Amino acid sequence: MTEMGVQEILQHLPHRYPMLMIDRVLVREPGKRVVAVKNVSANEPFFQGHFPGRPIMPGVLILEAMAQAAGLCFAEDPSRRQEYIYYYAGIDDARFKRPVLPGDRLELEVKLERILRNIGKFSCVARVGGEVAAEATILCAQQPANAAAPG
Repeated sequence: MTEMGVQEILQHLPHRYPMLMIDRVLVREPGKRVVAVKNVSANEPFFQGHFPGRPIMPGVLILEAMAQAAGLCFAEDPSRRQEYIYYYAGIDDARFKRPVLPGDRLELEVKLERILRNIGKFSCVARVGGEVAAEATILCAQQPANAAAPG
């Protein structure tokens, strides 16, 4: 089990601010599971328009944070970051249970259920203070970085 700070996360994911949704990894078991954290700040650019006077983190960005955590579960070796990139292949059974607000600490738990060819199936749960905020099953495709994007 390996903790990771943001500098190490940047070695594994191609995302950069403002699209990087992972601040820290608490647990990383490559090929098995990841527990990561997104500290939700009032300064996030999406809060300006979602929604004025009642800021709520968009559900699609919670799903994006889950997918990035899945990418960290998929990626075992930082030297492979240049060789592979990870894409959404599907989202099933997404449910949103409570809003995520500025100041919340969003904890993302992602478990690899299986890999078939180059597609991983992940069960994902996002929690705030131990309470489920969202859950989904995410399919993530691994493609060589020099290949054309799917879809």
